[in-house]
Amino acid sequence: MTTPLFRDDAYLRSCEADVVVVNDLGGIVLDRTVFYATGGGQPGDSGYLELDDGSRIEIATTVYDADKQTIVHVPAEGQTLPDAGTKLTAHIDWARRYRLMRMHTALHLLSVALPYPVTGGQIGDGEGRLDFDMGDTPLDKEAVSEKVNALASGDYDVAFEWITDEELDANPGLVKTMSVQPPRGAGRVRLVRIGGDVDLQPCGGTHVTRTSEIGPLTLGKSEKKGKQNRRVRLRLAD
Repeated sequence: MTTPLFRDDAYLRSCEADVVVVNDLGGIVLDRTVFYATGGGQPGDSGYLELDDGSRIEIATTVYDADKQTIVHVPAEGQTLPDAGTKLTAHIDWARRYRLMRMHTALHLLSVALPYPVTGGQIGDGEGRLDFDMGDTPLDKEAVSEKVNALASGDYDVAFEWITDEELDANPGLVKTMSVQPPRGAGRVRLVRIGGDVDLQPCGGTHVTRTSEIGPLTLGKSEKKGKQNRRVRLRLAD
């Protein structure tokens, strides 16, 4: 198991770590990492691993192994791989990560502005989208844009708390996403709370600490996806 430092502090940009193993596919497993692994609609981090001699191993993406606990750093092609036991410093592409953090929090706000069941979603670098089960309900893009920007500029605190699997089972309304269920099996689930009561839902992704960090948002293309679903795209204005 890799210690996921990003879970307690999403603003960490680097950390010292030891190589545990390089797997059969060339993926690098560290004992601890700041690299977020792909999950919950959020892409894995990219960046580089810096060795003591100053050389770098470029990391193209980060994923979970089959056990869903081990984080695997996937090197770009043509890299010289380290030996087990190698000490190094892991550095994420912070500019990209921060945009993903801003967008992830923005999509939580979009789920407040459009209070319908979420059937799918994807967080991108500067753009994201949610799919809503809203049938033939018309979409007032101007009203939604005003609402989500008002929430973002409201400077609400973004905090984390934990509940047990049993507590989540007893409060199924906390889960907004129909297609992605929160991870279970560890005995507890992390919740993301925005403001006192703006939003509360299970999420293991990385987020900003205040909604004002998101900045201005624009609504992109909206389209029907099947009989019930409507896809709504959201972009960082910068």
